[in-house]
Amino acid sequence: MENLEEIAKKVRQNVLKMIYRAGSGHPGGSLSSTDLLVGLYFGGVMSEKDKFILSAGHVCPAWYSTLNYKLQITNYKLREFGSPFQGHPYKKFASFVETSTGSLGQGISVGVGMALGKKIKREPGLIWVLSSDGEQEEGQVWEAMMFASHQKLNNFCLIIDRNGMQIGGDTEKIAALEPLKEKYQAFGWKVLEIDGHNFGQIISALRKARENRDEPLVIIGKTIRGKGVSFMENQERYHACTLTEEEYRKAMKELRSN
Repeated sequence: MENLEEIAKKVRQNVLKMIYRAGSGHPGGSLSSTDLLVGLYFGGVMSEKDKFILSAGHVCPAWYSTLNYKLQITNYKLREFGSPFQGHPYKKFASFVETSTGSLGQGISVGVGMALGKKIKREPGLIWVLSSDGEQEEGQVWEAMMFASHQKLNNFCLIIDRNGMQIGGDTEKIAALEPLKEKYQAFGWKVLEIDGHNFGQIISALRKARENRDEPLVIIGKTIRGKGVSFMENQERYHACTLTEEEYRKAMKELRSN
């Protein structure tokens, strides 16, 4: 898995570069979700018939950087007017975006609808959705969860970046999600809990989603907010912020040396 780890390191560097140049962004969740995205796009799991939705739209720097690395795009700018790389995925400016996201929870609902459409039309391919754990508090997530199970959407895989933090602090202090695994199981989902920074576990779980035949599947990836930069890890300040030049240089030096 050394190749994936090297890709993830470069993606994280680009995440910080994009956010620093833009003067704003969400480094914490972008860094925690990087390995999950790299595993999905570079782990030999996705097919051309699949579709991906970033429900956690605020961590788009990680998605953009993953796509940029895969497609070898060199001239891209975050949050500039007219740029395809907006502060949240915006379909009007970017053909690769399936649906505009940013209002948390909606990407999951849209993904469930797309999975049902594929099933009705008997079209091949999976619908992959990456969600933050904070957005699990949204009511429509639970409606979508119930609907997906009722429709037996075995072509739908939800990936949750479970870093335990949201904009206001720890998820368990704001509106406790646990026992999250048991809640999804009670709704009729197949649940896989993994270390969201272990590529062996990530690829194994994604392959199981590809082979799933019975019900919707959720992968709960336990991660660390700000992963890869020691002074950002599990710190509330780095949910969304403007990086100072000192912070940027210190973080980049750390990522290059690890």
